[in-house]
Amino acid sequence: MRGSTQYGQEKKTRGGMALEIFHKISDAIAMGHFSPGERLDENTLAARYQVSRTPVREALKQLSSSGLVVTRPNHGCRVAQITPQSLDQLFEAIGELEATCARHAVTRMTDAQKVQLCDYHAQSRLAIQAGDANAYDMINKNLHLLIIHASHNPFLIDMVLSLRQKISMFRRTQFNNLERMTASFEEHSLIVEALLGRDVVTCYREMRAHLFSARAAAQSVSPAWRPQ
Repeated sequence: MRGSTQYGQEKKTRGGMALEIFHKISDAIAMGHFSPGERLDENTLAARYQVSRTPVREALKQLSSSGLVVTRPNHGCRVAQITPQSLDQLFEAIGELEATCARHAVTRMTDAQKVQLCDYHAQSRLAIQAGDANAYDMINKNLHLLIIHASHNPFLIDMVLSLRQKISMFRRTQFNNLERMTASFEEHSLIVEALLGRDVVTCYREMRAHLFSARAAAQSVSPAWRPQ
């Protein structure tokens, strides 16, 4: 049993390291440190982040699954060819879909989900006060996922989750700026108020506007994502 427990801990550690490298590479892409089409070499990345090749390899697999990296036989991994125009289109699509989820959540959200929504919103305020961008990012994800699942439409949920993967790195890096965290919280406040007040129109409008604000924030992270 002891050996099994030790193996489980080691496996968990490796998985945590791969996730950490995944975030570091995706953040670097979002901040323009890796350009669209640039090759991502395992050895170079391992040296850059001072880890072995194993967590780098796992991170690249995750990035490939999310569509942020393209892997081709005998050609290795390259950053996906994302342009400012395609990023505009992605945010436009996710904005409409998440707004639709929010609109349905107004009438379908359970009492337990409403309590959890308020809890996440309160937690996010504490994260801002602490200046903890990582905590805010995690709480932000949970809050959005709660609203998405509160639509109680499995087909809509699948579409939204698929698109969220493609822009996750851009939504994450925006919170390196405390001013953006505060603006995001205020936008969430309007959405939460509309959800609890059963205001379908306002909820849809504010969620859609919130996603467009996130797109604007992505532009400020790196000149690479500004429209030509």
